[in-house]
Parts: sequence; structure tokens; C-alpha cells
Amino acid sequence: MRLDELLERLEYEVIQGSGETKITTLANDSRKVQKGSVFVCISGAVSDGHRFAADVCAKGVTAIVVEKDVEVPEHVTVIRVEDTRYALALMSAAYFRYPAEKLKVIGITGTKGKTTTTYMIRSILERVGHKVGLIGTIESIIGSRTIPAANTTPESFTIHQYFSEMVKAGCDSVVMEVSSQGLMLHRTAGIPFEIGIFTNLGKDHIGPNEHKDFDDYKRCKAMLFKQCRLGVANVDDPHFEDIFKDATCRAETFGFSGKADLRAENVNLVSRPGYLGVAYHVSGLMDFDVEINIPGTFSVYNSLTAIAVCRHFGVPVDKIKEALKEAKVKGRIEMIKVSDEFTLMIDYAHNAMSLESLLTTLKEYRPKRLVCLFGCGGNRSKDRRYEMGEVSGRLADLTIITSDNPRFEDPQDIIDDIKIGIGKTGGKYVEICDRKEAIKYAIENGRRGDVIVLAGKGHEDYQEIKGVKYPMDERVLIAEVLEELKEGR
Repeated sequence: MRLDELLERLEYEVIQGSGETKITTLANDSRKVQKGSVFVCISGAVSDGHRFAADVCAKGVTAIVVEKDVEVPEHVTVIRVEDTRYALALMSAAYFRYPAEKLKVIGITGTKGKTTTTYMIRSILERVGHKVGLIGTIESIIGSRTIPAANTTPESFTIHQYFSEMVKAGCDSVVMEVSSQGLMLHRTAGIPFEIGIFTNLGKDHIGPNEHKDFDDYKRCKAMLFKQCRLGVANVDDPHFEDIFKDATCRAETFGFSGKADLRAENVNLVSRPGYLGVAYHVSGLMDFDVEINIPGTFSVYNSLTAIAVCRHFGVPVDKIKEALKEAKVKGRIEMIKVSDEFTLMIDYAHNAMSLESLLTTLKEYRPKRLVCLFGCGGNRSKDRRYEMGEVSGRLADLTIITSDNPRFEDPQDIIDDIKIGIGKTGGKYVEICDRKEAIKYAIENGRRGDVIVLAGKGHEDYQEIKGVKYPMDERVLIAEVLEELKEGR
């Protein structure tokens, strides 16, 4: 492959050498270069790829793509671009022969609801014969293969590699979560989205390692709607108009509002022993009744989003209803059977907005007590701790404060910050730093009619402490606790 073939959709300047240079592989990780590679220097938050220019040249790269001045041997071709992250995205697409153009790509952005909605859409489309790839927070799915996720939206090279593998596996479409970080860092640049989806927007991911402020967060979310053919949006969200004010796509809306193109009406909570769900009527662009086995208003939004998308694939109503009835997502209001007396569930709610939504929803089912167990991640904005503490203190009858990915912070310091938020409410709480012991306390003290939520970990199967991810799956912890209680330990 020639270098100029990878650069064909970019504006660039040849600083030295030739654009006709032959290359073997494309890399942005200095550890992965080979003889004949082209290396793209990324200016990252932790390290700057330009610093490794001499190292990769010593390993035999034939070309290097930069946005800053570098000193390299004369035989190495140097290409200068305005933004190497953007260049990597477009070069990756070219490297894999533009696989996104052979798929119908559905991208979902928003503060919450992305993961559940991706699985709902995939479930519905696969029921009618589509072969659907998935890229998201929990995993990527390529045919029968699953790959655990490191980021909600992977690096652009990985995205196009996955797209390429999906095409080879016979996929005709892919549904992917598109994070604000992914958009900001151009990981999805150049992807021709068939449908872009906006779920909602709340204050999250704002801090020194993420977005500088809410306006920047909002601006990045809006980027998706400048590179999709159709935008499907939650018209009830107060930021809907801001997100779509500069959109270049056709827009279609969903929600409870009478002005929504696809509406949810006559919502009813469904509660049976061991089952919490919701039923409603779909009106507007479609007309039918549906029931889903995930509780609450946000589940109505998630399913309505999936319906809005699958309408454009011509999915029959009966198939939509069947798929939504069975839709389940690991770590998203995942019910775990532990007792005939009370309900226990695992959920990924890890910010104030998602926790408030979850707890408000569960209160609508009128539990005897609502018990919320959670912690907050270290090396993240302290505001999240205060806000989550305040939400749980206000809405839960009992909060069990524990540890959740303390990273390089002292877990007790994080717990103390959460207590500041709870202190504003006067809500009852206990603090148990060890998460397994906290879960044991919750189960051992569960009462008839309680709903107990283990919030924050969801699908995660690790605890991150001082740069190391230790295995820790709440499903395993629950099983161990039940065994210990059975043995009287």
C-alpha cells in the first residue's frame, strides 16, 4: 500500500520524502510499529507520540505523520497535518478499505441509556435476520466473538479494524455507543453514520481529565449530528434544541411530548413476584402496545429509541414486541435472586443523573424500603461524590457507602466526600469500605418488601486500586456472601 492512498481524504503537507512511499502497517503505538510502518504521532493527555519519533525510526518505519516539528533521518518520509488524531481516523478507514461504507452504522450518544439501547436495537434487528455488530461500554460483538471493552468508544484504528472484521463475518449493520470523549478525540471522524441517536444530556464527564465544562461536553455530543444522515432525538430533553441547532442531518423525535414524532402514552408499571416492568402504548409514527421487563420511565425512553430506529429497517411490530419483551443487559437493572422476601439488583448508575433516575423509578414501585449501596471512583471530579451522596440521601431509605474503583485515592477520603452530600439531606447511612462486606450487610439486613440496589459497578468485573485492576464481580461476591450466610459465617 502507498502512503498517499491512506492520505487521500486528508489535507496534508509533505515535509520530506514522498507521498508515494510504500508502507506495510499503520500504527499510533510505538510498541506496535514494524519495518515499513507509517507511525502517527498522537499528542495524548499522558504521553506525546512525537517524543517517540526517533525510537520508531530506529525500528524501521518508512513514514511518520506529525502535527509538530520532529527530527528524523532523511530517508523517513514526514507528513504534516493539522490534527493527527483526525488524520489517524481517516487513515484507519482507508487502511481497512472503508469498511463503514459497507455497513449501516447506528451511533448512540447521550449521558445515559446508550448501552441498554444498543442491545435493544441489536436484539430487534437480529430477530428479523440482520447480522448486527456492536461496539459499546461492556463489549464489542463481532459475529459469535465478544471482546471486552476498554473504552466506550475505542480508538479509531480499532473501530475500523472491528468494522472490517464485521464485514468479513457477514454483518450488514453495526450499532455503537458514541461517547463525548470519542467525538472530542476524533475517534469517530469520517464514519458515515446512517442514524445518529441523542438520548439525553446531564452534567457528567466534566473534570481535568475529561471535558473542561458543560458547554464543551454539549458541543462534543452535537458533533455526531453533523456526520449522520438521520438524527433520532429525545425531544423531551431540555438540551435537545442546543444539540440540534447546527445539525446537518434530517431530524426525527421521540418522547412523551405531544410534539414528538413517536410517542409513549398510557404508561403503566407492571409488578409481579420477582418481576418489575413497564407497559405503554406507542403512538404517532407507529401504533401498538408494548411491555418490557425493565422497570421505569427511562426504560420507556430506551425502548422507544430502539423502536424509532428499527422502524427505518422495516421491522414488523410483532418482532419488535417479542424482542423488547426479552431484552436484558448485564449490569443494567439486573435482578439477582437472593431471597423470596426482597428484591436485589445490580446497576451501573455511577453519576448523580443516572442514580436519581434509577432511584426515582424504583420508588414508583412503592418498596417497603429502598436501599442503595454505592461508592465513587477515585481521581475523578469530587462534585460527582457530593451529588450522588445527596441524591441517595434524599431518595433512599438507607444508603450503604462503600468503595468503587478508588484508583490512586484513599477509599476513606472518597467515602468522606460522599458523606458531605448525604449530610445535606439527613438521610440514613452506614459506611462499610470493603465492598463484599457492604453487600453482605445489605443482604443480611434485607427486609420483606425491600428493593436493594448495588449501584456503580454494573457489568464491571474488577476493582481498580493504585493502577491495578483486581478481579471483582458483584455476582461472584453475592454468591460468596450467600454461601457464607448459609454456613453461618
